[in-house]
Amino acid sequence: MSTAEAAAEDLAMRHSARRLLVKLICFAIVMLFAGLTSAYIVSSGSGYWVWLRLPQAFLYSTVAIVLSSVVLQIAYTTTKKGGGKRGALLTALALALGLAFTYFQFEGFGDLYARGNSLAGDGGVLNIKGTYGEDFTMSRKGVPLVFEDGKYFLETDAARETILNAEIEELWNGSSSYLYMLTLLHLAHLALGLVGLLVMVVKGIWAAIPLRNISDIGAERSTGISSVDCGYSSFCS
Repeated sequence: MSTAEAAAEDLAMRHSARRLLVKLICFAIVMLFAGLTSAYIVSSGSGYWVWLRLPQAFLYSTVAIVLSSVVLQIAYTTTKKGGGKRGALLTALALALGLAFTYFQFEGFGDLYARGNSLAGDGGVLNIKGTYGEDFTMSRKGVPLVFEDGKYFLETDAARETILNAEIEELWNGSSSYLYMLTLLHLAHLALGLVGLLVMVVKGIWAAIPLRNISDIGAERSTGISSVDCGYSSFCS
């Protein structure tokens, strides 16, 4: 076997190993979010639960991350066809959209916190700010609560005999804690993808690697960008 053939085989093996690693990481990420989502669903039906209206900023962040995914795929296809400079510019656009996603996520956090929803969820359910029925609603074991004259009742309590304020006064606001955990975990692994995108943009602009050779950037795309792709469907408010 010639030196060139040996080098090509070694490169193919390294790329194969990296792709396998990325698949394992993606699987772990999916299982992590699946576990947290399952815990959220179970918790929401086991006792008192607050259903929050998500801030408008989360909608904008979802649009930004979807557009980033689309642009990223176009950049990959363009680069593979030999459009190195255009691919680098599209990758930079995908990076900008990823940063916009991060910005809107923190805007959403600020809105939630201003409405009395904290990461620890220890502010007490009755301390949530906003209009009941518009900004938030509540339920107990899946049965909705109604709010009348400053008092909470089960929807099934037609005579409004049992006031529930005393029961829910010091309750832990679990829904806000789950929301923060899911979104912050998403941002944590998204940060790795943004770093990968930044490296690709710099290398593309400075021509540190030949972008026409897609095999040279395949590993970086896998280890960096794919971490973004894995999280798109997990939790984009």
